[in-house]
Amino acid sequence: DEIPTVVGIFSAFGLVFSVSLFAWICCQRKSSKSNKTPPYKFVHVLKGVDIYPENLNSKKKFGADDKSEVKNKAAMPKSSLHLDLEKRDLNGNFPKTNPKIQSSPDLENLSPKHFSERKKDSVSPDSLKSITSLSSEDKQDKLGTLFFSLEYNFEKKAFVVNIKEARGLPAMDEQSMTSDPYIKMTILPEKKHKVKTRVLRKTLDPAFDETFTFYGIPYSQIQDLTLHFMILSFDRFSRDDVIGEVLIPLAGIELSEGRLLMDREIIKRNVRKSSGRGELLISLCYQSTTNTLTVVVLKARHLPKSDVSGLSDPYVKVNLYHAKKRISKKKTHVKKCTPNAVFNELFVFDIPCEGLDDISIEFLVLDSDRGSRNEVIGRLILGSSAEGTGGEHWKEICEYPRRQIAKWHMLCDG
Repeated sequence: DEIPTVVGIFSAFGLVFSVSLFAWICCQRKSSKSNKTPPYKFVHVLKGVDIYPENLNSKKKFGADDKSEVKNKAAMPKSSLHLDLEKRDLNGNFPKTNPKIQSSPDLENLSPKHFSERKKDSVSPDSLKSITSLSSEDKQDKLGTLFFSLEYNFEKKAFVVNIKEARGLPAMDEQSMTSDPYIKMTILPEKKHKVKTRVLRKTLDPAFDETFTFYGIPYSQIQDLTLHFMILSFDRFSRDDVIGEVLIPLAGIELSEGRLLMDREIIKRNVRKSSGRGELLISLCYQSTTNTLTVVVLKARHLPKSDVSGLSDPYVKVNLYHAKKRISKKKTHVKKCTPNAVFNELFVFDIPCEGLDDISIEFLVLDSDRGSRNEVIGRLILGSSAEGTGGEHWKEICEYPRRQIAKWHMLCDG
């Protein structure tokens, strides 16, 4: 009788221990899951719709629950610098008890309608004087003003940019005298984070109110970054029109005291001169026996700035034409952040006719941009009707078949 009793006691203890261990493991997994770093590069908040990477399950979360909001408000100390992204109302606004707002030292043309949180004395008398003293010529050259805010969430190690609105944009459509504006934003100098807003139709004062949250950026690196805003107008039938740009170096901007409201004048984009498109080194060889043309894209040098970072991500597209009709195309790999790219890539084209009289090759040097259309840096045409070094190079390969001939060529406008 004693043995079954001892076995039953040990079994009971074993069962209790197993249940306790299972419960402890579940609690540990739950806590570690809640503290897990968000796996997303950035979070886009559009008109109060908050997408949280730590609990994203193919659903959108609209605002915060009232009860949880009251509990969180009571638990948060007044001196805390933490910005809780879950504390938004259904309109996407923060409650009045959020951390204090820091004023921008050089704020101009501030809109009281959208920046009611700013103190009345935040606009200096000097800036007001400069506004009133604008001449009619200066007003004509103005491209509008961009309003935005910056903040840093220390708990989540997230850099938050809110693009609020733009005012006084020029009309890019001459018929309707309006624009279809949107904004592309890039964090320089690495150009890893590229985002853009939605397009707002037929307006010169677009109110975007879109928030982009970038995770994984340490606060110590904020001073080394620069924000580049590109303001464009959408065009359904051709390339989008560039209205202007805004460049914000973050060096000297203090974000530790809360959200910073800012506005900047939109300036004209720095357009490159046609004489500074750079050069391309090409090697050609015509095999008359096999009727093939070997093209080697060797190097590019002195490529101009593609944006304000001063660096391009160039690659080359090679198009083969027969009687002005494209019959083949190739392209090289992208070379990151360099004005002097080394490609060393070989392409072999089959020629559909005897000789090279009706054949021409187009080289397009482009800047790779993941967030929008790739911009053409320069263009080169080689063929019998080409002018300058392009025609000379083509004449040499026709006169000396089976010989690899390399030459530098100046790029022209795309």
